[in-house]
Amino acid sequence: MKIAIVVCRFKPYKGGISNVAYEHALGLARLGHQVTVFTPLFSNKDKSFTASEFEIKRLPSWGKIGNGAFLPQLFWQLKGFDIVHLQYPFFGGAEVIWLLKKILKQKLNLVITYQMDVIGNIFLKHFFRFHKKFIMSRIIKSADKVIVSSMDYARTSNIKDLLEKEPEKFTELPPAVDLARFFPSKKEKELLFKYGINPDIDRILLFVGALDKAHYFKGIEFLIDAFNLVDYSIAPNISNRIRLLIVGEGNLKEKYRQKVLELNLQDKIIFSEYVSDKDLPKYYNLADAVVLPSTDRSEAFGITLIEAMACGKPVIAASLPGVRSVIESGINGFLFEVKNEGDLTNRINKLLSDEKLREKMGQAGREKVEKFYNQEVLIKKLEKIYFELIKQP
Repeated sequence: MKIAIVVCRFKPYKGGISNVAYEHALGLARLGHQVTVFTPLFSNKDKSFTASEFEIKRLPSWGKIGNGAFLPQLFWQLKGFDIVHLQYPFFGGAEVIWLLKKILKQKLNLVITYQMDVIGNIFLKHFFRFHKKFIMSRIIKSADKVIVSSMDYARTSNIKDLLEKEPEKFTELPPAVDLARFFPSKKEKELLFKYGINPDIDRILLFVGALDKAHYFKGIEFLIDAFNLVDYSIAPNISNRIRLLIVGEGNLKEKYRQKVLELNLQDKIIFSEYVSDKDLPKYYNLADAVVLPSTDRSEAFGITLIEAMACGKPVIAASLPGVRSVIESGINGFLFEVKNEGDLTNRINKLLSDEKLREKMGQAGREKVEKFYNQEVLIKKLEKIYFELIKQP
């Protein structure tokens, strides 16, 4: 098949939508399909990432909208593809595809992955509300198939009414994890030395995620405030040695650093240097537990959770729709009440004070990932969705 994947941001940018699009492109290419990724060109830095397995077309933007961009070039770029797979939201790109299919009546086998509701900060939330009310439903209706990361999220999201009216159009296909890359291993001595971590007495809580304005909902400021309440003396042989390691890059990183200094937590909260995709599994294996403190439903799943679980780590996350479908609280980790600092710190204290509990939860997490989030299995399910649309065996 000849497949077009259309996405608002792509590697080297780090983010959930970018990661899903990359894994789809790579997996489908390895199955023998001809894959082209269409994405905006925001800066020359974007060109630093290339791929040998598939083509990347970075189109100059005619105007930026949040993390999206207006790309009228898609009108003529998408001709001749068997499947067009849109990763939504993509403000400025999704509308072009909708016009191409519904107004200009061009034949498109259109698959949309509905990644998340968009809430936005004070500057963009009014635009997002307008878009949701007048445009979003038309875009979703134009799809031949809509993929959601979990039905739990979809049933509470902006597309819930569409799901109720046409349930046969929707299918659940969660993000996947490469089990050959993410697996349990020993803590790397070089990283222990680099960050001044003593594995005998330090207990490391890890956060992994983008630290830019588009990912304000990751809840870093909330996490820092909550960490200020953590009981650092959680066991007789552990004194003031619970530490938080934050892995990620973005234009809010310095702001978060400053907040740590203001709270005098610089000895307990560590910001990593830049971490490549290749080295990321080493950081998961450096941790004793991994946290996802997101503050609103812009967080629809949490890929970092399944990556951590694949490495045999217990996870702690806000009890948000979609996210709660990943964690069985008390089995492979803990859920806590959204934005509740006390609930989060209690979960941190409980988990980091009980080594046997961490081991038990970590093992359960690995087993769940192997069963439900195996990349090789899920990419073939996506391929099957495509074949059913174009009526090929």
